[in-house]
Amino acid sequence: MVKTKIQKVLNKRELAIVHRLSTPQKVQDFLDKIPFNFELEGETYFSPRKVLRSKVAHCFEGALLAHLCLTYHGFQSFLLDLKVKKSAYKDQDHTLCIFKQNDFWGAISKTNHSVLRWRDPIYKDYKELAKSYFHEYFLENGEKTLWSFSKPFDVFKILGTSWLVQEDDLDDIAKKLDRYPHLRFVPAKNYKSIRKAGKTEIKGAGVAEWHKKK
Repeated sequence: MVKTKIQKVLNKRELAIVHRLSTPQKVQDFLDKIPFNFELEGETYFSPRKVLRSKVAHCFEGALLAHLCLTYHGFQSFLLDLKVKKSAYKDQDHTLCIFKQNDFWGAISKTNHSVLRWRDPIYKDYKELAKSYFHEYFLENGEKTLWSFSKPFDVFKILGTSWLVQEDDLDDIAKKLDRYPHLRFVPAKNYKSIRKAGKTEIKGAGVAEWHKKK
C-alpha cells in the first residue's frame, strides 16, 4: 500500500503536515500561503521534503507536494504538464496536480499570477480540465502559447517513494514528465482561428501574488 510506504520514508514533522492536508482544498490553501520560489540561486526541482523545509515552491514543486498529500489520503491524483509552443521562447511550461473527487476532476496549481490557478472538481475528464487553461496562457502581446498537455503522470507508480525526500533536485522527474505522451490543444483545422487575448485579459493576468525581494 502506498500510504504505508510513504509513512516509512517521511519523518514525524513531515507526516504531521501531510496528515493535516487531507483534501485537495486544504492542499491548495497551504500552497497559497507559502511564498513563490523565484529560484534566486538558480533553477530548482525541490522534493516535497525540501519544499516543507524551505517553505517556498514553484509550480512543479507544488504539484509534487500536492500529489504526495492526495495519494496519502487515498485520492486519485497525477501530475499534468502544460507545454508551450517551441516558438514561444519567452514562455514556460506549467505543472499541475490533477485529482478526482466524487467522480469529477479538478486541479491544484502553485502559481504567482491571477491565472493558471486552482480548478474546482467539476470536469468530467482530465482532457476538458486541461483545456480550461488554454485561454489563460498568453504572452504580453496576447499570443496564446499552449501547445500540448500530458497524459496523467503517476510519480509513485513510475518511481516509487525515494523522490519524496531526495536532497538532489528532481530533474529526472521533470524530464520524464516532459517526454511523457502529450496531446495537442488545438485541432489543426482550427489553428488559424485562435484569437489573441484582449487588453483587459492581459492587464488582469499581470497581477502578481508574491514579489522578488530586492
